[in-house]
Amino acid sequence: QVQLVESGGGLVHPGGSLRLSCAASGIIFSLYDMRWYRQTPGKQRELVAVITKRGSTNYADSVKGRFTISRDNAKNTVYLEMNSLKPEDTAVYSCNATTGFRDYWGQGTQVTVSS
Repeated sequence: QVQLVESGGGLVHPGGSLRLSCAASGIIFSLYDMRWYRQTPGKQRELVAVITKRGSTNYADSVKGRFTISRDNAKNTVYLEMNSLKPEDTAVYSCNATTGFRDYWGQGTQVTVSS
């Protein structure tokens, strides 16, 4: 059974930092590109960051320079380090594992940026 379990969300003040984790099981993690998405009510889901199975990364313009995606294949885990957080970063963040043929999602973790 495939599981992606996110953790690390919470409430943070503007300018603060959070580190999200997504632990995968039931897949050969190293074969998957990993992505972080976010979604707020009434808005389309937004692709935030990607790290390929080879370690290449890409980011949405809105988070470039503030967020960093990384992966630890030994721990089957992908991370999203979020710095200089802004109220507009408030969303449910979900991780996604994909090979292009297979696609798996976590349940999401809430990030709230508010003073």
